[in-house]
Amino acid sequence: MATSLKLLRLNRRTLGKLVVVAVAMFGFGYALVPVYRQICEVLGINVLTQQDGFVAAPTNSQVDKSRTITIELDGNSQGPWRFRPTTRSIDVHPGELATVMYEVVNTQGRAVKAQAIPSYAPQSATPHFMKVECFCFREQTLAPNEARQMPVVFFIDPKLPREVKNITLSYTFFEIGGAFKAAAASKEGDANG
Repeated sequence: MATSLKLLRLNRRTLGKLVVVAVAMFGFGYALVPVYRQICEVLGINVLTQQDGFVAAPTNSQVDKSRTITIELDGNSQGPWRFRPTTRSIDVHPGELATVMYEVVNTQGRAVKAQAIPSYAPQSATPHFMKVECFCFREQTLAPNEARQMPVVFFIDPKLPREVKNITLSYTFFEIGGAFKAAAASKEGDANG
């Protein structure tokens, strides 16, 4: 009996010590956040807040404001839709990020897959026309009678030759497979029948 009473006291004492250690660890973890902030602020590392309350808007130092390039937009389509730019031209400075929209309308009562292929004039502008986002990067699937506006986000490389003042961006939008595959399958079936 004396050993079990002794064991019970030992267990209670151990439990008390463990509770004190757990509370101390929680307090240390809770106090660590403001201590960490103070150390980072003093050392100037990992600063999450701006000290003076004013943040200047970033500027693109690559924009050449001394030049203006006129981008003329064109759209050609081969297939069951209407395809055109929403604006005919825009003026941009080399290095300036610009966005233009193209609109496509599927005039068919069936879904179609399509792809756009760009071309540039003059040809010397091609390596200087830098697209960041473009619907031409991937196939487009249009639902029956769907209308969609698709963006082209681009900038003109400031290394564009100075004599180039106009660039024409033209897209040819054409169907992939679809009616052509169906027509080929129909001809094949007629040949075998």
